[in-house]
This record gives sequence, C-alpha cells and structure tokens, in this order.
Amino acid sequence: MKQGIHPDYVDCHVKCGCGTEFMTRGTRKEIHVEICSSCHPFYTGKQKFVDTAGRVDRFQKRYSKKD
Repeated sequence: MKQGIHPDYVDCHVKCGCGTEFMTRGTRKEIHVEICSSCHPFYTGKQKFVDTAGRVDRFQKRYSKKD
C-alpha cells in the first residue's frame, strides 16, 4: 500500500438513538446512528415504526378504518 494516503484508523465510540453505546474501530472518533442491532426490528423480532417527519402517523390516519 502507498504510504500517507490512507486515513487514520482509530477507536470509535458509536451511539444509537435508543441509548445503546459500543466501541469499534473506524476513521472517526464518534458516530451517531438512528438504529442499531439492539433496536432494529429484523434482529429483535418486534415490529417498530421508524417515523420520519410524521409519515407513519399520517399514513395510519389516512388509511385507518372509518366506523
């Protein structure tokens, strides 16, 4: 590999929106993520809506059954 063209590879602190924190290695010292493996529906088996700008709420309101 060429010398001097690669970024530094350092310990990285990752923070998730659910409150989970863990250490890994990367090119940044700190990373903030919205969903991690401890809160992602695929890994937890629980259905969870990830709402961005109220889209899920608007969808449910629009297509809910009317009595």
